[in-house]
Amino acid sequence: MTSSPEDGSPLGDVVGLVEAFLLGDAPSLTRDQVAEEAGVPLAMAMELWRLSGFPHAEEDEVAFTAADVEALRLTHDLMRLGVLSPDRQAALVRTWGRSFARLAEWQTSLLGDVALEHGADADILDLAGEVLPRVEALQSYIWRRHLVSAAARVLPMLSTGQAEVPLAVGFVDIVGYTAHSRTIDEGELVDLVEGFEAEMAALVGDVPQGRVIKSLGDAVLYVCPSPLDAVTVALEAIAAGEEDELAFPRVRAGVAYGPVVPRLGDVFGPTVNLASRLTSVARPGTVVCDEGAAEALAEETAVQVRRLRRTSAKGYARLQPYVVRPT
Repeated sequence: MTSSPEDGSPLGDVVGLVEAFLLGDAPSLTRDQVAEEAGVPLAMAMELWRLSGFPHAEEDEVAFTAADVEALRLTHDLMRLGVLSPDRQAALVRTWGRSFARLAEWQTSLLGDVALEHGADADILDLAGEVLPRVEALQSYIWRRHLVSAAARVLPMLSTGQAEVPLAVGFVDIVGYTAHSRTIDEGELVDLVEGFEAEMAALVGDVPQGRVIKSLGDAVLYVCPSPLDAVTVALEAIAAGEEDELAFPRVRAGVAYGPVVPRLGDVFGPTVNLASRLTSVARPGTVVCDEGAAEALAEETAVQVRRLRRTSAKGYARLQPYVVRPT
């Protein structure tokens, strides 16, 4: 299931060594053998690997290890215990696959850069042996801390059968991202996006219960229980871009307040769609909000809200935006 360079190349040798190190052994099993040893139907195993985003393995390809057998057994145990129904299984495995694929890509690049910095004498397995256990321990710690935070949000909803919660949803979008991508080199573009995402994570993290839901390259989606906190984040991002566009790009933002359906770390519903549409009609360097947020902000002294002319946006023939400015 690995995607490696041609056999016999120096890099191919390294990839094979890393694979054996990470999975505990060199591949020795085909997909049929893994499913048989795990006691799991082959169709189920293949579907789990597909949802996880793993490369496709041919019928006679020796691409699996005992770690794959154990993973299938654990998954089957969760299904037998009633924790994973078929729909939950698909959603969970798909979420794991997306999240860990991105994380693994970044960590591999980081480890490779460190190995190159050490020169030709660097032993990548020794380096991995030093680094990866620490990274794994930190990942487990961060995951558990997020479980605590998620429990505080999700368990009260489950106990009451509540499917929706009122949240302020914010989108902050880089102005002229396409033009930027055409005029700067790849390294500068990566720095631009990573700097943008890092600053947005810091701004959202500074407000009570603010959460970045996802980054979309040129935009960040976040939520806050308080509409004032959501627009404050957006206004601070606007100010950062207007102050020094070289340090932080110019942005525009949209905020909507209303019922939201949280699911698997994401958020759904008309409120989310409305925040996105508001962002598309916002002028560079401005924050616009919907009527729900405007009403919630009416008595706030830290900001002033002004009604704008109705406009059209995808899915909204007469969208009513309000511009928000600091007092």
